[in-house]
Amino acid sequence: MAAIWVAFGTGKNFMYLDINAICHALGKDRSTALPMFHSFTGCDTTSAFFGKGKKSAWEAWNAYVEVTEAFNNFMNHPYMTVTVNCKQFQLLERFTVIIYNKTSNLDSVNEARRELFSQKNRPMEKIPPTQEALLQHTLRAVYQAGIWATSDQCEQKPPTPEGFGWTLESATKTWRPVWSNLPVASQACSELVKCGCKSATCGGRCSCKKAQWKCTELCSCQCE
Repeated sequence: MAAIWVAFGTGKNFMYLDINAICHALGKDRSTALPMFHSFTGCDTTSAFFGKGKKSAWEAWNAYVEVTEAFNNFMNHPYMTVTVNCKQFQLLERFTVIIYNKTSNLDSVNEARRELFSQKNRPMEKIPPTQEALLQHTLRAVYQAGIWATSDQCEQKPPTPEGFGWTLESATKTWRPVWSNLPVASQACSELVKCGCKSATCGGRCSCKKAQWKCTELCSCQCE
């Protein structure tokens, strides 16, 4: 086995890292799982969880070691198909819940979102993504991890990024991340908006009218 060292840091923080010693300390399973862990928790080509760095993700991994199986499965089967119902995604979904709330016993990010927002008063930017957004994020992470997993091949032939959380903009011929296939919340939930009018005849002075919205069935004034 080759002895591998990496020069790391600058100035007073410069050091040589013994990669063999690190791999030995982590063990084989965690060592081989690291690339997928890195891409899933945020790297140069994948999105990251807002406000959740590598330290938070590592602590979540220590608390939920079962997710190692999913990380390794993606490394052993590059570019594998991912659905919300497959075991690997369900392990990652539970892992994501742990990242945001280490004491949670929930498996669903959608349920965790509801609990953290409605019961623990967490702001929107501090709750996990929706399941659909997490799926798209996972697909991007799987694609990047697949490139790393096959980097020992002299001529890599990765599949098209289309379908792996990316889509090709026809006008600019550039790849754009697919954040979610769900409708925009402001459009999907517009029927839940209501103004604060108490009277049935406000004369068009309500907040809905000022925002150029049509009053919903929840509004008392029902302005057209």
